[in-house]
Amino acid sequence: MSIKVKRSRAQPIARLLNKSGDIGQLMRQSRLIDQAQCHLRAHLPEEMRPHIFVGGFRDGRLTLISGQASWLTWLRFEQRRLLTLLHQLPGFEAVNGFTFKVRPVRPVEAPLRNTRHLSASAGKTLSECASDTHNPALRKALERLASHAPK
Repeated sequence: MSIKVKRSRAQPIARLLNKSGDIGQLMRQSRLIDQAQCHLRAHLPEEMRPHIFVGGFRDGRLTLISGQASWLTWLRFEQRRLLTLLHQLPGFEAVNGFTFKVRPVRPVEAPLRNTRHLSASAGKTLSECASDTHNPALRKALERLASHAPK
């Protein structure tokens, strides 16, 4: 008894993402949400922009998320204007309302850089070591390292 294995060929990632399957649909929805986010933020007051996020789209309703209820209260009063703005975008004609959610929003933070400092005496020692070295590549590396020390 043998088991036949269907051999499939590797496909380019662009073809997988553009297909009508689950991944392609997810990518299209992600692009649409990003487009809605940019469009809405462009039409919001400056102080409000960093606090409003588009969370998703389901059953004709766009979910808007904020960390403070006061921002969402203002958006509730502006629903009609925001719907008109969204209907200008292709793909958002089916949006018929908003769902507002207050959730703690953590801003994207860059990872902390681990910066190290080289003391002046260490820089001087590295420079002396570089001057006594005959290997040009090693000398250049030591001089470059020593240049990070304060003068």
